[in-house]
Amino acid sequence: MKGCEMRPNKRDELVRKALEIFYRDGFNATGMDRLVVETGVSKTSMYKHFRTKEDLILAALRLRDENFRNSLFRECEGRADTPEGQILAMFDVLADWFAQDGFRGCMFIKASAEFQDKAHPINAQAAEHKRLLLGWLTGLAQQAGFAAPEQLAMQMLLLKEGAIVAAAMLGAEGPAREAKDAARLLLDHAPRSG
Repeated sequence: MKGCEMRPNKRDELVRKALEIFYRDGFNATGMDRLVVETGVSKTSMYKHFRTKEDLILAALRLRDENFRNSLFRECEGRADTPEGQILAMFDVLADWFAQDGFRGCMFIKASAEFQDKAHPINAQAAEHKRLLLGWLTGLAQQAGFAAPEQLAMQMLLLKEGAIVAAAMLGAEGPAREAKDAARLLLDHAPRSG
């Protein structure tokens, strides 16, 4: 029984370490040999948990998605009481993320760029992350009473994604603040239902 308990923990630790390495160095640039060295997990053990490197990438993306969305939603709820306020708080959360030493942009944008075939499972997993964020923003826009919540949510997602790319490429100062200013203008002028 004790041996059975160890396997999931070892697997989870492997996924967590692989996530850090993939985020830092990219997916295609990171070979299994490097993962073996940096995670301390033997190649045999690694292949026991994951048949291919792509399976490990998918597990890392699922973990990143879960961690990112849970953190983002919790932070936004903690910073604002209203749905509209939570939308704007998203940009403050992004600013904090951009200021972190290890910030290297969006792992899902990177995954989509490295695995460009839309039918590829890694590309599909990356796209699903963005769809889930779009759904969350749509829900907030609906709760706030906007007449076209899907359109407004897409505009907010575009501002969010643009801020991430700008921060990764141009530096952390400014993109989140500028995106928040643009978001506020959109929210102030968006028609309300009823």
